[in-house]
Amino acid sequence: MFDLNTLAEFSRANCVTICTFLVPANLLVTILTMVLTALRRPSHQIWQSAAIASFFASVMILHVYTWFMIGVVMAPTYILMSLAISCLVTNLIAILFHRRYANSPSFSNNA
Repeated sequence: MFDLNTLAEFSRANCVTICTFLVPANLLVTILTMVLTALRRPSHQIWQSAAIASFFASVMILHVYTWFMIGVVMAPTYILMSLAISCLVTNLIAILFHRRYANSPSFSNNA
């Protein structure tokens, strides 16, 4: 059986390592999504980048929730939660922007 309590304990015990990976990964892949959108790359590339970024952001949200479960309410938990939510929203906006303006003449015209 899958034990969520053991997974939550693992998450809290390895917090520094998890955050050391997730914070830069979230930022880099979200920036990649924005760059791909600005460079007018094909939608599948933007969707792939946004999916990876959203996965990392979701893992960070779950990691922060393990701290909320035991009552740790400090500035780092809110900062990490804000970062993850910001990355999710940014990726969603990039997808919507690309979807809305990909077929417009001013977006696809390089002049």
